[in-house]
Amino acid sequence: MRVISGEAKGFRLKGPAGTFTRPMADKIKGALFSMLESLGVAPIRVLDLYAGTGSIGIEALSRGAEWGDFVDQHAAAAAVVRANLAHTKFADRSAVHTMPVGSFVLGARSDVEPYDLVIMDPPYADPDIVPMLGRVGRSPLVQSGSVVAIGHSPRVTLPGQAGRLARLRERCHGDSCFSVYEVGEGPAGNADDATAAGGADGDTTGDLPGKFRSDHAGPHGRGAAGGRAVRRTDRGRVRRETETGRAFLDR
Repeated sequence: MRVISGEAKGFRLKGPAGTFTRPMADKIKGALFSMLESLGVAPIRVLDLYAGTGSIGIEALSRGAEWGDFVDQHAAAAAVVRANLAHTKFADRSAVHTMPVGSFVLGARSDVEPYDLVIMDPPYADPDIVPMLGRVGRSPLVQSGSVVAIGHSPRVTLPGQAGRLARLRERCHGDSCFSVYEVGEGPAGNADDATAAGGADGDTTGDLPGKFRSDHAGPHGRGAAGGRAVRRTDRGRVRRETETGRAFLDR
């Protein structure tokens, strides 16, 4: 497992700390970031949920993101993430949160600075995948134009529309898939909106038609729903255009 591109290209990363972590393979990770690049996604702030080894969030930092938050409930996994951040010299541009993803998402304050890119790579056998996707989309962690990328099994059916989230692309390689969503217009919900929608364990009955298929025993801008490429978030666009201008002036 390694960093594929960018500032820390070629750095080897520590592997998972236990059987509870199933890191995304380098081939799948490369395909995900190629898709994000083709969509014009140039994030500044990145959130890596179910971080595991931190490989995906670290890849985003290597490719130009300025800040990354990593969330994993397992202390051993969090220790691996910290070690990988130190090894790639991104420790000063990141924070690791040892807590359940649900607690982090539902505990987000309304004044939190939103993320441009949210990465979710939950255990494939986790039945909470679809509800958690909806909670992220309703939370103040994202804003209009934010992108959410989620890894999943081909035996997990995710919805094309999940509240403010509209799926842009889905791609599968063997027994691994990922889907990319964009957050559309509309106000962010409160951290406890899940309760108002039917409870924390049943908040997706009305607006998330996706299903988790229990037969799997594995371990672990705007208007884009019609297929148009996602517009870069404003901060990402400004950063990229600023860098282009500097390169021109330096010639």
